[in-house]
Order: sequence, then C-alpha cells, then structure tokens
Amino acid sequence: MPKDMDKTTHEIFERRESVVRSYCRSFDTVFTKGMNATLTDEAGRDYTDFLAGCSSLNYGHNDPDMKAALIEHISNDGIAHGLDMYTTEKAAFLEAFERIILKPRGMDHKVMMTGPTGTNAVEAAIKLARKTTGRRNVIAFTNGFHGMTLGALACTGNAGKRAGAGGGALCGVSRMPYEGAFGPDVDTLSQIEMMLDNPSSGIDAPAAFIVELIQGEGGLNAATKEWTQGIARIAKKHGIKLIVDDIQAGIGRSGSFFSFDAFDIQPDMIPLAKSLSGIGLPFALLLVRPDDDIWKPAEHNGTFRGNTHAFVTARVALEKFWADDAFAASIAEKAEVLHDSLSRIADTIPGARLKGRGMMQGVDVGSGELADEICAECFRNGLIIETSGAMDEVVKVLAPLTIPMEQFKAGLATLEAAVRTAAPNHLAAE
Repeated sequence: MPKDMDKTTHEIFERRESVVRSYCRSFDTVFTKGMNATLTDEAGRDYTDFLAGCSSLNYGHNDPDMKAALIEHISNDGIAHGLDMYTTEKAAFLEAFERIILKPRGMDHKVMMTGPTGTNAVEAAIKLARKTTGRRNVIAFTNGFHGMTLGALACTGNAGKRAGAGGGALCGVSRMPYEGAFGPDVDTLSQIEMMLDNPSSGIDAPAAFIVELIQGEGGLNAATKEWTQGIARIAKKHGIKLIVDDIQAGIGRSGSFFSFDAFDIQPDMIPLAKSLSGIGLPFALLLVRPDDDIWKPAEHNGTFRGNTHAFVTARVALEKFWADDAFAASIAEKAEVLHDSLSRIADTIPGARLKGRGMMQGVDVGSGELADEICAECFRNGLIIETSGAMDEVVKVLAPLTIPMEQFKAGLATLEAAVRTAAPNHLAAE
C-alpha cells in the first residue's frame, strides 16, 4: 500500500464503490494485513477475526504452508488459468481429495468444477437435478440461504436478499418448514411427508431437496441426525435428489469435513466453496453421484471453472489438516470452549438460547438491535464478529478453526464483556 494512504483512503470508497457494500459498514477501518486469526488495519491496530471471511478462511489468513506452495507455483511459471484443461495441479488436487476425503467415506462421487463461487455450484446442482429427474420443482427450506444468482436466490428465503432481484421471477421452488421452524414440539418431517404423499397438496413432484444442515445465514438452525435421515428417506421414496449445501457448514466448520459425516447419509449432490481453496482463493465444485453425471461436454461450464492456484493451496490444506484426526480433535476442543462461553452469555439475557454446532455456533439474543449493539461493542474492543438470522438476532461466531486457543479464549472474553455492556443498556431502553 502506498505510504500516503491514511484515513483519507475512505474517500475513494465513498466516491467510487457501490452502495451495495455491506461488511465495511460494520467494520469501518482499512485493513492491511492478516495472519491466522489476526487482522491489522492501516493504523497498526490488531483485531481478532471471528468472521473469517464468512467461513471462507477456516484455516485462517495466509497459512504459511499454503502461501509457500502458491509462491513456488507462481515463481516457477505454473499455470495460472487453464479453463478445464488437464494440469498437474488439478491431478494432484483430485488425487488428494479422493484419497483423503472421498475414499475413507466410501463416496464414489464425481467432482464437477463449476464457476468459482458457491452460488455457481448451487446453480449447477439445481440444473443437474432437473436434468436427471425431468422435473422442475425444487424443495427449499425456511431460513435457507443458497446464493444470490437467480436460481440459487429462488431457493433462498431471506426477503431482503430476494428483493435484490428487482422483481425478477424467482420461480420453480416450493418452501417447506425446516426442523424446529414452528417450535420444538411440531414435527415438520411429518408435515413434509404428508404434503408429498398427498397428490392433491398442490406440490409438484420435486426434482430435489436443497438443505443446509446448519443454516449459516438463517440463524444457525441445526438439523438433527434423525430429521436429516428422514429427509433422505423421503427423497429416496419419491425419487428426489438430495442436495446438501455444505458451502458454509462444510470443510471443518461443523466439526468434520462434511456437515453430514456423522449422519449416515449419502447426498446425491454436495456444493462446496468458501474454504475449499484453503487460503481464500475463489474455488467451488459440485460433488455428483456417478449415475447423475449425465452432462454433455460443456453443457454447463464457466471461464473460471476450477482455479489452478486454488488447486495448489487446496491440496496443501487437505494434506496438512485432514490426513489424520488431529485437526478434527482440535476443532472439537474449541467447540466445547465456545459452547461453554455462549452458555454463560445466554444465561445473562432473558430468553436467549444457543444455536448451531461445532465451530459454527452463536447465541440468539432475541433482538437484532441488541445483536448489532453487541457486535459494535466487540469491534470497538478489537473483535470482528457478525450477526445471523431472519432478524439478525443471532450473534454468530465463525472464528478460524486454526485460531490459537489463548487468542480464542481472549476473543470470547471480549464477546462476553460486550454483552455485559450492551445487554443492560438495551434492556433498560425497552
């Protein structure tokens, strides 16, 4: 960054950047450096990062081994862009993914390289489900978020996000209630089964279910094993493709590589993105059962399908973090610390409750205003954290999975202190 860039840097953002920008409104500083769970701004102030690129940086900022591999690749004039041509880097990534992730799980899925973002992978899944079944309707769930392009947006529940389509048609999707949508005593699984069993329900035969097993933007609602298995059973009964969107909940965020690892199911399709590259490079793919891989060559493509630089770093991430059980064990240890901290927070706010699982947990504080106040107080004290949920009522912790335990506990202490400051003021004002 040029030496003369200081606070006046903000002027260029105001003058030239679209008003659609969002995160910078909550974190009004100019960042210059990132290392693991620490961000540094142009004034030299350090912040602990509990946002991690919205789960795009599960391994933290600038992992040294991934960075070294990428620098070596670039320095040796390695391929930077190859469409979907064969490269040594693609081969190495696929071999590692097969050996470390797919084969131990008995998964025979093909790997489809899509455009570089999660919404691209979701679009491909929707298209393929319709192509393989000859049906159009897709079942999405309340509070689900699947992307911002029109097909994925049609599957997204958030009214504000849907409004961005400007009145464009968001069609071909029926909405069903997620587990717990009507409270803990209402069996939404039975409701869904009834609607699909009844030929007069008005629900067209679905091509697919698309579901997040932890709803990242929808409030950290987490499906149980029993409910998920029920959805898989209904899908099989009705010839429906099961798409588990693991873009935010996958790649370690839930505690294991896939959010469904302990659920004894095999989804038909699995969109992956965000932390897939390991180092924040754009990279997405769709895992597809071989029988469903019926595309004609180039029938679905994209100029940036695959990303050779990301192949390099993603391979390093797999070999470094997933070749044995040590990383998953460290995630479990931190998840327990997180649960304990959030439990203490919930105990101090009337009606508050814990949400999520693994390292994708938060606390529903019952009010978007209070959640915003808590996050703003955190930022003032050097912690970057955001909200989630239909009313932004959930304070959501997405710390890098690699964050040192001492820094993690210090960040959680900052969060607890912010709650002690913000909650009484908010409750007194009501």
